[in-house]
Amino acid sequence: MTESRRCLTPAGSPSGLLVGLKAHLFILPLLFLLTACSGEPGTGPADVHWDRDACERCRMVLSARNFSAQIRYTPDPESRSQVFKFDDIGCAVIWLDQQEWREHPSVEIWVNDHRNGEWIDARTASYVQGKLTPMEYGLGAQDDPITGAIDFEQARELIYQQEERFNTHGAHLEQNAEQAKLPSIRETNQQ
Repeated sequence: MTESRRCLTPAGSPSGLLVGLKAHLFILPLLFLLTACSGEPGTGPADVHWDRDACERCRMVLSARNFSAQIRYTPDPESRSQVFKFDDIGCAVIWLDQQEWREHPSVEIWVNDHRNGEWIDARTASYVQGKLTPMEYGLGAQDDPITGAIDFEQARELIYQQEERFNTHGAHLEQNAEQAKLPSIRETNQQ
């Protein structure tokens, strides 16, 4: 009868330390990878908690998955980016124009493609008019050009025309611009 013997390596022995070291060399990089993947990226659109996240400007809940927008801003390379969410590209444009850092190179503007809800770069998107949007600015964004569509700057002008005409957020816009020493809606529209 042959007796089988298992080789048990005591933790304190040199070979036991080697096994433990190998395990740590495998586990530590895996933990770093998982940690890096679990945080929010420093660029691009962030996840939206639909029907829970509120618009930064008008405080309405984001629920229209084909017309919302986001602005991401990183104050400096050493800090984390900040993400601001909006229920309509109109709210995003007007709110951004009231920020002192609006021209900072790190500012990203994202908008949903009105056809499929995918996030696209708002500055390069084409905008079609006549859509039913949460704040009634009426603009649907898409990533490919289409006859009759307008670009971001034209969309921006249209947003201010709509705001001026319907004053959907009350008379506070002119007062807020004056207090922040920013161009008023009329001044911005004339530029």
